[in-house]
Amino acid sequence: MYNYYNYPQNNNFEGENFKHINYQNDNLYNPYQGLIRGNLFKNLYQPYKNEKPYEIKPMNDQAKMLTDLDSLEFAMIDLSLYLDVNPDDKRALDLYNKYRIENEELLKLYQDQFGPLLLNSDVLNNTPWMWDNRPWPWEN
Repeated sequence: MYNYYNYPQNNNFEGENFKHINYQNDNLYNPYQGLIRGNLFKNLYQPYKNEKPYEIKPMNDQAKMLTDLDSLEFAMIDLSLYLDVNPDDKRALDLYNKYRIENEELLKLYQDQFGPLLLNSDVLNNTPWMWDNRPWPWEN
């Protein structure tokens, strides 16, 4: 049987530390802060030397919305990993669902303003190749 505890102690998964995360008391980064750090959980984040996380500076509204979508997606993935270990944690599940709903609303808003982002987008129902009719983000 594979044992997670055989991992060296310098990785981010350190056994029992991951199972008892109190994320309601300022132990969670917001989705953007988690994205730029690569970890939503403050007590599991270990910066590289004295380096600060790279701040993303969107140049326009479209880039800002894409960054927000990326942030929410990252937070959902990180929380889903936590929920794999703690499936009965209602607060984590509620937070995951909150981010999921925010992501769905922002995705709809983005697609209404800038066109489809995904191949299975509702915007594509009538014109399946509409995604190719808009300028690409780097063309603006």
